[in-house]
Amino acid sequence: MIAVIGLLIGVILGFVLDVNISDKFSPYMSVAILACLDSVFGAIRGNLSKNFQPDIFISGFFGNALLAACLAYLGDKLGIPIYMAAVIVFGGRIFDNFAIIRRLLLEQFKIWRKNKLKNNSVNEQDEIK
Repeated sequence: MIAVIGLLIGVILGFVLDVNISDKFSPYMSVAILACLDSVFGAIRGNLSKNFQPDIFISGFFGNALLAACLAYLGDKLGIPIYMAAVIVFGGRIFDNFAIIRRLLLEQFKIWRKNKLKNNSVNEQDEIK
C-alpha cells in the first residue's frame, strides 16, 4: 500500500511541478525511473503475496535507481549504450511482476466471488426457513 501511495504522490507532483530535465540527463533518468517502477511493481506483488517488507522495498527502490543511473553513466563514458540493457531487464521484470499481480488479483477475485455466492445461497436458505 505504501508503494501505491508513493507512486500516486510522485505522479501528482510530476504533473503539478514544472521540472525540466535536460536532454543530457534523460537516459539516466529514464533508466532510474524504470528501476523505481520495477521496485514499485515488486512491492505491489509482495503485498499481494503477503510477504512485503518495507526495508527491502526502500533499499531496492533507491539502490536499483542509483545502480541503473550509474550503469547508464558508465556506458555513456565508454561509448556503449549500456542503459539499453537496463531498459530491457527492468522492462522484462516489470512485465513479469505485472503478470503475477494480475494472476494474484484474479485469484482473489474468484475467491471473493465464490464466498459471496456462498453467502447469498446461505442467506436465501435462511429466508426460506
